Amino acid sequence: MRSDWSTLPVRHVLPELRAALDECGVAVLTAPPGTGKTTLVPLALAGLLDGSAPRRVIVTEPRRMAVRAAARRMAWLLESEVGVEIGFSVRGERRAGPATVVEVVTTGVLLQRLQRDPELDGVDTVLLDECHERHLDADTAMAFLLDVRATLRPDLRLVAASATADALPWAGLLGSSDASGPAPIVHASGIMHPVTPVWVPPAQAVAPPHGLRVDPVFLAHVAAVVRRALAEHEGDVLCFLPGVGEIGRVAAALSDLPGAEVLQVHGQAPARVQDSVLSPGAERRVVLATSIAESSLTVPGVRIVVDSGLAREPRTDHARGLGSLTTVRSSRASATQRAGRAGREAPGVVYRCWSEAEHGRLPERPRPEIALADLTGFALQAACWGDPAATGLALLDPPPPAAMDAARRTLHALGALAPSGRVTGRGRRMAGAGVHPRLARALIDAGPGAAEVVALLSEQLPRDAGDDLVAVWRSVRRGDDGFAARWRQETRRLARAVPGDPGGGAGNGAAGDGGTGGHARAGRDRAGHGDDAVAGTVVALAYPERVARRRGGAYLMASGTAAELPRGSRLGTAEWLAVAVADRPAGAASARIRQAVVIDEEIARLAAAPLLGVEEEISWRVPPGERRGDVSARRVERLGAIELSVAALRDADVRPAVLDGLRTEGPAVLRWTPEAVALRERLAFCRRALGDPWPATDDDALVEAADRWLEPELSRARRRADLERIDVAAALARLVPWNARLVEVAPERIEVPSGSRIRVDYSGERPVLAVKVQELFGWAEAPRVAGVPLLIHLLSPAGRPAAVTADLASFWRDGYRAVRAELRGRYPKHPWPEDPLSAAATRRTNPRR
Repeated sequence: MRSDWSTLPVRHVLPELRAALDECGVAVLTAPPGTGKTTLVPLALAGLLDGSAPRRVIVTEPRRMAVRAAARRMAWLLESEVGVEIGFSVRGERRAGPATVVEVVTTGVLLQRLQRDPELDGVDTVLLDECHERHLDADTAMAFLLDVRATLRPDLRLVAASATADALPWAGLLGSSDASGPAPIVHASGIMHPVTPVWVPPAQAVAPPHGLRVDPVFLAHVAAVVRRALAEHEGDVLCFLPGVGEIGRVAAALSDLPGAEVLQVHGQAPARVQDSVLSPGAERRVVLATSIAESSLTVPGVRIVVDSGLAREPRTDHARGLGSLTTVRSSRASATQRAGRAGREAPGVVYRCWSEAEHGRLPERPRPEIALADLTGFALQAACWGDPAATGLALLDPPPPAAMDAARRTLHALGALAPSGRVTGRGRRMAGAGVHPRLARALIDAGPGAAEVVALLSEQLPRDAGDDLVAVWRSVRRGDDGFAARWRQETRRLARAVPGDPGGGAGNGAAGDGGTGGHARAGRDRAGHGDDAVAGTVVALAYPERVARRRGGAYLMASGTAAELPRGSRLGTAEWLAVAVADRPAGAASARIRQAVVIDEEIARLAAAPLLGVEEEISWRVPPGERRGDVSARRVERLGAIELSVAALRDADVRPAVLDGLRTEGPAVLRWTPEAVALRERLAFCRRALGDPWPATDDDALVEAADRWLEPELSRARRRADLERIDVAAALARLVPWNARLVEVAPERIEVPSGSRIRVDYSGERPVLAVKVQELFGWAEAPRVAGVPLLIHLLSPAGRPAAVTADLASFWRDGYRAVRAELRGRYPKHPWPEDPLSAAATRRTNPRR
């Protein structure tokens, strides 16, 4: 045993932690990074520090890189090799033997182990490390372990280890397993040196992050801050960036950096890079890292942290079945974690690429993954555990109901859940594959070659991968880099994980299980014809709602979502695509296709068979880009939202569609002649003046009463043109009450003293009679219509407005004199008597003398 362990600060609280576990069986351990909680505590709990009887300990880490690093560090402390006393397991790789006492695993591996062996036979203690990061697998594993303690293994000891001091929620959760009150909290104090913050916001305005896009101006600013930090302080630099792409761009900007080595650390980094980061360097180093370096890894030699203040979070569009990562501002808790990396070994400095005022507006802590992610895998795990609704699991945050509903719908479609909601035999096979349930479905159903494609889809592809997935697949086959090596390893694991059924097809997905056995067998037959067919079948089986058909210059997915390929894509001429990776940028109308495979209609029909259907559609349909609809009576074969074939229906009952068109477009769908418009206005006036039984004639009322006034024409109509041929005026006459005569109540015309019959305008609030002044001589008072005085528009001989009055007698008495004085000189051929009441009304001019 090396003596280095005696310098680790966590050693001082080991007696307190042992006592807490002996008394309660559960404990929460908080310890800053670098105190030894990940490496020394497991050794102590296993009895490897004091020579006591060994106890098996499982340590969980959220990331594979952290698993390997922790195992190597513990083996080094014991002056041993990985695979002896200390082992590790990650997906597709296990190094452990009969003498292994401490095994470090990813949370995903622990979940698989719990499903196979819920009692964890022979295991004494499970330490869940970095639980503050709130990864979904870690939250799920904790819930399962608490269930195990409460029902099967009350002797199983649990430790929740966190790099933050926010321990109360975890203490309450762990204490809930036996209702004995909160679990004890053990605090380990690290030797944390002071870290001085330097606020370095960009000097010029930069665009906020949008989706995966980060303004290149901001990344140039981060690179400049790194150069400044190297010039102003000693020690290595740890620079936090949101993703692999940003790391690559900042690394390119620092390619000419003198006297310092630039290292890129992320989940896809080669093992040699990961190893070199975790060991002191011979020269100054600039480590560009994602949030993986916040707490899971300890990077020695760091005195300077440059924090971009950005992170990546998952986003899921449950309605469209699209998931993506988006760039967000990191939380204050994350900023504190990142800054602490500069004070591990000596006083340090953190350069924050934002202002102090902005810092106060950051969220307090990051949102848990369970609130953001696709929950299909979680729902399958819960169903396999016997709690399909996940209502009985001890979780700090419950899963969002909408996300769980979407997840269960997906699992039903994949045949993983029975109608009752319980897991099927097929679902258990899918869960055992160790990949997303969609990929597990493809692995089971697609046949030979599927493992290679599923292995490709289960990893984040290299950032320079094109959109042609088959081309990427062929390139990886020939590759000899770290990604290709991991792909080959995962392919071998998947080939072993889901062996073929003796009976052929997806035997456990029989009809009773709600599976797709018949389609699986067809898939196996169809998939034997080259890379394109294999890859297309796998992708289409995994994501049937993303099968897409060309529509104009873009594609329409079976889900109904429009999607576009990158400009210049070699896939752009394909009629059909199986879309493997797509996202929908915030605010965008269409999804972006990231990776896809060219397929044909046969594969589309095969893989998305549950979405295939034939419907008889009788509706009022408005074609895309049009405003005017028409009756559509057709038999449509569809693959989800994609129309495969259309045939016209003859002699169908289209009356409901005609009525729907009338409701959709209103009475404007009819042809309104001037006579029809005038009649409608007269009826509307009667309604206003007299009320019932006169009918309302606004648009809604006419549509509602269509059966009364549009029959029998409505029953004979089969398309828009038939509606446009209806005599609307004649039809409207049917609305006149049976006991009334419209000509008497609201006459179309009024006879004036000159003998002319003048049309009454009913379009306004009051009926209007527009007539020349000379035609009303001798008319002392205008008549009323339905008790309402006519509004008289008095016109000049040329038909222009001269005066308006509702009181004709008052006009003759007070207003006529002014009109006569103004117009007599302009129209001398027309009579302008001084006494209009005694003069004869006329349509003509003065007789010639």
